[in-house]
Amino acid sequence: MMLFVGLGNPGSQYEKNRHNVGFMAVSRIVENHNFSPWKNKFQGSISNGLLRNQKIIILKPNTFMNLSGQSVGEVIRFYKIPSSKVIVFHDEIDFPLGKLKFKSGGGHAGHNGLRSISEHIGSDYIRIRIGVGHPGNKNAVANYVLGDFSKVEQETITQILEVISTEAPDLTLENATDFGKSISEKIQKNTSKDKVIKKETVENSKRVVEDTKRSSLQKLLDRFK
Repeated sequence: MMLFVGLGNPGSQYEKNRHNVGFMAVSRIVENHNFSPWKNKFQGSISNGLLRNQKIIILKPNTFMNLSGQSVGEVIRFYKIPSSKVIVFHDEIDFPLGKLKFKSGGGHAGHNGLRSISEHIGSDYIRIRIGVGHPGNKNAVANYVLGDFSKVEQETITQILEVISTEAPDLTLENATDFGKSISEKIQKNTSKDKVIKKETVENSKRVVEDTKRSSLQKLLDRFK
């Protein structure tokens, strides 16, 4: 038995955020592989099914990102799943849109969802890092990840999610370490809008930075009103 965890924030207002790409990934797996209907349990939404005859539990924590580990911890204790059999799908700002990477163990790199999970189950779990791009300014990161994908970015993410779902059964294999690389290569071959996407991502990042600057200035001006 394995546990697939998609990270994100619950609620329709966050549904299309970059930070919710983990939710999007596991939801597509559930849809495409005929998993059971979602049920509210273990402080999250849970579904189950089979991939290569391996039973898979899929979880979307409903605790909000910063407390994701509470939900994950409950599930692995109930089903007695070792942390090495937990795979977490999450957004990665250090990767450009379209790049994925399989990583086993390690730190949380400032990702609050991973930080929470590591606090509850240790760090010996697998991560599928899904690139969403970076705004170019660390002060703009929060607004950026809590912003929606642009129309052009959404087209690419849709392709990525479809390939992740198609290739998901390979995650049950012992030699799954090339999963991210394999998907990245397929996305690059199938995507004909790379230059447009990069330009769009840069423009979106600039807008986020400008909005952040305006917000900070407005807060300063508000003090003198």
